[in-house]
Amino acid sequence: MRGWIIPIGGKLCTPAILERFIDLSGGSAARIAVIPTASSEPDMGTYYEREFQRHGVRTVKALNFERRTDCDDADWLEWLGTATGVFLTGGNQLKLSSILGGTPVAKLLRVRHAEGMHIAGTSAGAAYLSEHMIASGSEGATPRVGMVNLCAGLGLTNRIIVDQHFRQRDRLGRLLTALAYNPFCVGFGVDEDTAAFIGPDETAEILGTGAVTIVDPSQVQYCAVAEAAPGETIDFVGVQVHVLGTGSTFNLHSRVVTPAAHAVPLTYR
Repeated sequence: MRGWIIPIGGKLCTPAILERFIDLSGGSAARIAVIPTASSEPDMGTYYEREFQRHGVRTVKALNFERRTDCDDADWLEWLGTATGVFLTGGNQLKLSSILGGTPVAKLLRVRHAEGMHIAGTSAGAAYLSEHMIASGSEGATPRVGMVNLCAGLGLTNRIIVDQHFRQRDRLGRLLTALAYNPFCVGFGVDEDTAAFIGPDETAEILGTGAVTIVDPSQVQYCAVAEAAPGETIDFVGVQVHVLGTGSTFNLHSRVVTPAAHAVPLTYR
């Protein structure tokens, strides 16, 4: 059974998010690998080592893959291969894709996740988790041709596209544009201090102080992205949008939303 996928929207303040990730990964016996590759801050790995230790994790290690050659380090690969949880920090998601993409690290992350290891990412780390990654784009609520740039992510799932800092940075338009290019996916617009815990059964449960905006294009009747000129508004008819707070769930198979008042908490062990 594959591990959980946990995109976090950035500015992580709610202790319950890290605590649930730790609980999934084995509690105090968890082995957490922190990958700070996206960050330009030299002490980001150390910061998260201390954060996890403060939450009771005895075994945590920052693996500072700063260059593609670092991704061949046998000791780090061995440590990553025994981790029960991996945490990708924020920063620039293009650093993640360009440094880790196609390396033994990215391959091992996919293999270990398929075997049951849980992988969380915050901000840039959240964007990188899926196969289709938003690399950059413009702010604004209206989808327009050319508003978003996409590239390949880690590839843990091809069912979602994640955008982070969602409400805080007015990113509805670029997520809609990304989905206009590929209506197969479901958009997860994750607010800061908020996470979507996506289980092996493809049910996502929301946790945090904000919301996750779910953009579901499965019932789209018309999309004008192929006809519109660069910069023009994209007519996108039939898109469903759900705004979900803590405790609400969304199933990626059935596309069924269960509001928090009616949801049964998901089992994490």
